[in-house]
Amino acid sequence: MLRLRLVPADIDIRFVSRRLVFFVFSVALVVASVGLFTTKGLNYGIDFQGGIMIDVRTEGPADIAGMRSTLSDLGLGEVSLQEFGAPDDVLIRLQKQPGGERAQAAAVETVKAALGPGVEYRRTEFVGPKVSEELFWDGVYAVSAAIIAILIYIWFRFEWQFGVGAVVALVHDVLSTIGIFSLLGLEFNLSTVAAILTIAGYSINDTVVVYDRVRENLRRYKTLPLPDLLNRSVNETLSRTVVTSVTTLLALLALYLLGGEVIRGFSFAMIWGVLIGTYSSICLAVPLLLYLRLPRRRGGEAAAEQTP
Repeated sequence: MLRLRLVPADIDIRFVSRRLVFFVFSVALVVASVGLFTTKGLNYGIDFQGGIMIDVRTEGPADIAGMRSTLSDLGLGEVSLQEFGAPDDVLIRLQKQPGGERAQAAAVETVKAALGPGVEYRRTEFVGPKVSEELFWDGVYAVSAAIIAILIYIWFRFEWQFGVGAVVALVHDVLSTIGIFSLLGLEFNLSTVAAILTIAGYSINDTVVVYDRVRENLRRYKTLPLPDLLNRSVNETLSRTVVTSVTTLLALLALYLLGGEVIRGFSFAMIWGVLIGTYSSICLAVPLLLYLRLPRRRGGEAAAEQTP
């Protein structure tokens, strides 16, 4: 039986010896992401900034350009329209109107009058500022709790050094995802938070696989220099890592290209997360162990491997 091999069985890439290049790149990526977030900010969706969302169905394929032109002339501020799953389904988003609930209701009636007959209004929702603020902080708490829980899990399963390395890689993935959304001006909403949590799970899964092999090799090769041991561990798990990442990316690309506008932001975040998570598991989480005085056992006594 022929087996597809994306990575040769005897591969020996010197990841650990190139760690300074990876570290510089990662630090630059995180600094740029934080800088973009603090200066440019994020394009928050209706979930986080409040506003009006109207789901409509038209008779036949919707003329989104014409509808956008009509609604933009109403003086309601920022208006966003996108196809919602089918050519005749349109999702209309309006920015929050000044004046409370009556102003929001008046804006909805203005939209209905402008679009005229032949439009079915399937759903109308208003997200107020208090609710949007609560949703934002709930998202922050969810991501923070996930990172802390992962730290505790890795700490108990391995050693505290593994936990620190995993969390550093995880924070790197989360911040870089926020940075790419800020750079491209993509809408940041609750589905993006869900994508970040999924990225955290995917990234830590990759990291745990490599760390598990590191732990096995620590017991097997008691006198092998730590840089060589770490590099061997990465190369031994590289085939599994690449196959998993490629198959996941194929599914995500299908979602991004064919899934429609509604899940495009989620799909993009996941594609970026798979790429950056695979990179951080191999090039960041493992080399960091060199600087955390990972314990080695020789002749029944614990000895700390010194950083070269």
